Amino acid sequence: MAIKTLINYSPNFYPIKRSKKKIKFIIFHYTGMKRESNAIKKFIKIQSEVSSHYLIKNNGEIITLVPDFYIAWHAGVSSWKNYDLLNKNSIGIEISNPGHQFNYKKFSKKQINSLLNLSKYLIKRYKINPKNILGHSDIAPDRKKDPGEKFPWKYLAKNKIGIWHNVKSKILKNNRGNKINNISQKTFLNNLFKIGYSKKIPKNIKKSKYQVFIIKAFQRRYRQELINGKIDKECVMISQNLIQKLY
Repeated sequence: MAIKTLINYSPNFYPIKRSKKKIKFIIFHYTGMKRESNAIKKFIKIQSEVSSHYLIKNNGEIITLVPDFYIAWHAGVSSWKNYDLLNKNSIGIEISNPGHQFNYKKFSKKQINSLLNLSKYLIKRYKINPKNILGHSDIAPDRKKDPGEKFPWKYLAKNKIGIWHNVKSKILKNNRGNKINNISQKTFLNNLFKIGYSKKIPKNIKKSKYQVFIIKAFQRRYRQELINGKIDKECVMISQNLIQKLY
């Protein structure tokens, strides 16, 4: 069953169709603009050179900007596991939200309900693995923070959209901020790479700084209560649990 959407096509896509098998990822974004109307204008303006396949408005309405079988320009320079430049293998979903730069706020219930329905439809249609449901910050941690720490990853995972750990919150809270040794730090970073975060350090960024970026990306997704770029025992426990679930 198809999803009902509004049509407002963007000119910003590659005109050559891709096969159904090429679509392996769904990438969630926030628009990061003060006004929703300006975000929509940006996506349909050829000069902006940016687009996504769908945009979910504040009232829950879904706009189709680029049909699924065309490559939209939403991921940019990006990496996940052995994949680079994920535009060619993904469907991008933008959710209207001012983002960190303009008074970042919670996503509305209407938006999340629409996101649930749209994601379930896409997952079924393209047989997308739950571990391939990602945020923009997962695939471009040095550049992006979206969809951010207010995005309901845990709730979505309960509805089989994406993955989540199953460590009890009380245990995690008791281990938050607890220091770890160098071996545990290395284990955590190796876990991040096994989960999918890229080992490739962007040019002009020091290794230590890049590690902080990927730690924060992990925290924004799986430990949303504290985004500090520091590895503690709670982070290690979550990563170990995710590895067990994935492998």
